[in-house]
Amino acid sequence: MATNPNPMTAANPLRAAAPIRVLIADDHPALREGLSALLERQTDLQVVAMAADGQEAVTLVRTHQPDVVLMDLRMPCLEGADAVTAICGEWPEARIIILTTYDGDEDIYRALRAGAKGYLLKDAPCEELFTAIRQVHRGQKYIMSQVAQKLTDRFQSSELTDRELEVLQLLVQGNTNRDISEALCVAEGTVKFHVRNILDKLGAGDRTQAVTIALKRGLARL
Repeated sequence: MATNPNPMTAANPLRAAAPIRVLIADDHPALREGLSALLERQTDLQVVAMAADGQEAVTLVRTHQPDVVLMDLRMPCLEGADAVTAICGEWPEARIIILTTYDGDEDIYRALRAGAKGYLLKDAPCEELFTAIRQVHRGQKYIMSQVAQKLTDRFQSSELTDRELEVLQLLVQGNTNRDISEALCVAEGTVKFHVRNILDKLGAGDRTQAVTIALKRGLARL
């Protein structure tokens, strides 16, 4: 496929008047159908395929090579950010917009780091969605304002180390310090040290609050 022209890169002048070809990836059938109907009302937008999970999205991108992909984050088989990574691994100039209900700063950061060119929440006005698709299709980025603010906040806060993220994930799952020390093969005192650092960096008063913050920000999952 590397030898074929890729319509997901620079706009083709021969197709300048053609509608923007969109692929929708979301695991909720009603949302896929509703979003498709909404986009099809726009004369310059055309839905060419719909995927029910991240792996299907990767496959359908190979088949249809759409101009823009609308990608949900949390999907079965392959999550949205991982699907973005896979797609951008084959087509570095792929134009992907995350359309999701998740606005945790870590979710946003991971998706954009993977290669997404846009990030919108599902409660965004229809006109903003249309604007995002057209802007990303032109090769620009589009991140809605409240998402951009969360991303800014993330960079202004202290970042957790990989080991602290591991400990935090185990905390979220309800493990004690002893459980964590056994799972990670480290001393219990080392776990306590990491927990203190986690609380400080998250601005949490206790473990329960740290778990709440972690889930809200997308730093860990249940």
